[in-house]
Amino acid sequence: MTDALLLTGIAELTTNTPRPGDPTGTITRAAVLVVDGRVAWAGPGADAHGAVAAHDAGAAVVVEDVDGRAVIPGFVDAHTHLVFGGDRADEFEARMAGTPYTAGGIRRTVAATRAATEDELRARLAGFVAELHRQGTTAFEVKTGYDLTVEGEARLARLAAEVTAEVTFLGAHVVPSEFTGDRGAYLALVCGPMLDAVRPHARWIDVFCEEGAFTPEETRRVIAAGAAAGLPARLHGNQLGYGAGVRLAVEAGAASVDHCTYLSDDDVAALAGSDVVATLLPGVEFSTRHPYPDARRLLDAGVTVALASDCNPGTSFTSSMPLMIALAVREMGMTPAEAVWAATAGGARALRRTDVGHLGAGARADLVVLDAPTRVHLAYRPGVPLVRDVFVGGARV
Repeated sequence: MTDALLLTGIAELTTNTPRPGDPTGTITRAAVLVVDGRVAWAGPGADAHGAVAAHDAGAAVVVEDVDGRAVIPGFVDAHTHLVFGGDRADEFEARMAGTPYTAGGIRRTVAATRAATEDELRARLAGFVAELHRQGTTAFEVKTGYDLTVEGEARLARLAAEVTAEVTFLGAHVVPSEFTGDRGAYLALVCGPMLDAVRPHARWIDVFCEEGAFTPEETRRVIAAGAAAGLPARLHGNQLGYGAGVRLAVEAGAASVDHCTYLSDDDVAALAGSDVVATLLPGVEFSTRHPYPDARRLLDAGVTVALASDCNPGTSFTSSMPLMIALAVREMGMTPAEAVWAATAGGARALRRTDVGHLGAGARADLVVLDAPTRVHLAYRPGVPLVRDVFVGGARV
């Protein structure tokens, strides 16, 4: 990385630094100055030379003309499950033939993950991180939850922490087979020894609060244990049907509640009156044939919405945030501008991060140069690889 980089010739720059009437802070014919890995300035291209002089970057600056392309903040994927073994392509094939999804396949991945070596898991994780970067994702969260033993969950958390600071402990994913007859013993393990083992590597705690997974009472217990250990909550909720997940997330002051597919009017009102982000995962609905979340309903109520991939082997085996944007626009009532904001600034809100998801002064210089003149093309040209260049902290990856 050079000391300073000036990107010029930007047809459309999305800063996510709000301006009157424009929450995306869009600037046409723009430029961005990066100094020491941070955004030093973003504005009209005509003012770029003055900005360089003002930041004393003159002799050291490298100028790169993007030649009429659009630039957006790097995607922030606030919900992934990237550390696992095995494959469940047969389940996907069965669902496409009409078999409903009931969350039972998670235990298959648990078995495959337990059988995988650390080197195998690390290599696969590195491949996923490279895949994320190629598609414009520059910050991301990774959950545990595919081992469900004390040593195994600690191993997953430690591996995840090698690639991101956003590690989530998901011991409360499902009850593993060996505890089928004693849920209480497994909950005690999650809230005690397992939490203690994972805590040095994790920032968050999560619970799959759903019929067939964990009850509201069990969810409260896990959230409370996490809070006592210094891990704030994020929740899986309201994915497979109406339930208590959203209201528990609001009650706990969680950073986010993810899925939000089945929402009552009371759920929407509770979210609108809180700081909890509704993280929508349209890749899941694409893969399970459940109805898509109604993003328009949430946005119109004033709820903060994020988009994430939920990359996992069972229900959304994709890491493509451009695909999430296209699905959100086509199936969930979002405008292209809203979807891009949700995939960048929204994801940052879900992780309670202020340094990513925008291109305001001082932000980490995570930028994506699109092979298109406007962000609209992310939905307008679905499936086309439009990510041309990716910068993380000002360095091209």
